[in-house]
Amino acid sequence: MKINGKVVEFQNNKTVLDLLNDYDLNKDRVVVEINLEILENEQYETYILKEHDAIEIISFIGGG
Repeated sequence: MKINGKVVEFQNNKTVLDLLNDYDLNKDRVVVEINLEILENEQYETYILKEHDAIEIISFIGGG
């Protein structure tokens, strides 16, 4: 599995939400793209990651 271009170890039965929690990312402040398709926020809890998924996580950071 690739996350933001880096190969990472694949773990069975992991959802997108599990992955975000592993990286301490707030699901309301990121956009997740899997295999070139943007995943709806509502799908984070139900989408089970697959071994060959290519994942991009884009974080929004406030500033001023």
